[in-house]
Amino acid sequence: MAKSHAPRRHRPKLLGRLVKRVHKAAGSAPGTLVHTGERTTDPVRIQLIDYDKESLEERTLERIEESFPLADDPPVSWVNIDGLHDVSVVEAVGERFGIHRLVLEDVLSTTQRPKVEEYENHYFCVLKMLSFDSETDSVIAEQLSLIVGPTWVFSFQERHGDVFEPVRDRIRHGRGKIRSRGTDYLAYALIDTIVDHYFRILEVIGDRIEELEESVLNGATIETLHRIHHLRREVLVLRRAIWPLRETLGTMYRGEIPNITEETQIYLRDVYDHAVQVIDTVETLREVLSGAMDLYMSGVSNRMNEVMKVLTIIATIFIPLSFFAGLYGMNFEYMPELSVRWAYPTLLAFMASIAVGMLWFFKKRDWL
Repeated sequence: MAKSHAPRRHRPKLLGRLVKRVHKAAGSAPGTLVHTGERTTDPVRIQLIDYDKESLEERTLERIEESFPLADDPPVSWVNIDGLHDVSVVEAVGERFGIHRLVLEDVLSTTQRPKVEEYENHYFCVLKMLSFDSETDSVIAEQLSLIVGPTWVFSFQERHGDVFEPVRDRIRHGRGKIRSRGTDYLAYALIDTIVDHYFRILEVIGDRIEELEESVLNGATIETLHRIHHLRREVLVLRRAIWPLRETLGTMYRGEIPNITEETQIYLRDVYDHAVQVIDTVETLREVLSGAMDLYMSGVSNRMNEVMKVLTIIATIFIPLSFFAGLYGMNFEYMPELSVRWAYPTLLAFMASIAVGMLWFFKKRDWL
């Protein structure tokens, strides 16, 4: 018996997530700072973690300028900014640390592909941070921008909430090597956490696909078809967010970014392997969903064939019966059988025997 599913909230449209509206005017000068993501009224939240092997300072800032003096010190300063709608915050960071205007433009444009770019005193990395809305069975992709300098890392997120709490705990409690390493290792830790979270998203979608396969095998309905299409769209969103990551990580671990040390490159190579596994899993899920669609169409076709077989058998049985009924329904005066006393019941018995005989024949041939 197919599992019943409670009504879900309105699911976001696929096209709106793949092709976002750009609010920047066509023909604007390069480096024009315009936020192109979701409009929100939430205040921008700025969190600072300044640390080295011996010391740690963590606090929430009222103004971005409060982080500037600490970012000049040798210890690592991680400034996380939640919310991109206040363009002045991003612009202030760019002016203070000499970040190229094109980088700031990409930070504010939330339609970027995962990539990494090298500049004179920093490098810029874009990734997609994914989450899963269990009420709508939808993947939510958020752009994360990392600007990594000699002693500072700025991370820009579209909204509050992230997957970096394990990294923060490692910094607070001094677990692992993170407190004794530089900004490149911190950037690696953030990227590694994002990639590890991809596996959780894939596990959830894999569970949904298993439930879907059971529904198809136990009797597919039109709701099953809608769920297949919906999950195929979600896997497409996943693929679009994850597929370019392999090239990005490959550039980082192969030493093409001078600011990344050789030791950190080894860890990035491990993240690259995880990213390849994620991409392979996404492709596998696509194939499974395609198989589920084929299975659904085969089930619909088989049910249609069963219906047509029953109708064909009924029509075949009634063909000879209709012939005799039509034959003796003709208005001729001289029909010898009409004058026989038992002609009518004899004809009915004969017609019944034909019907029973045909049913027996169909049963013997396994057509029923």
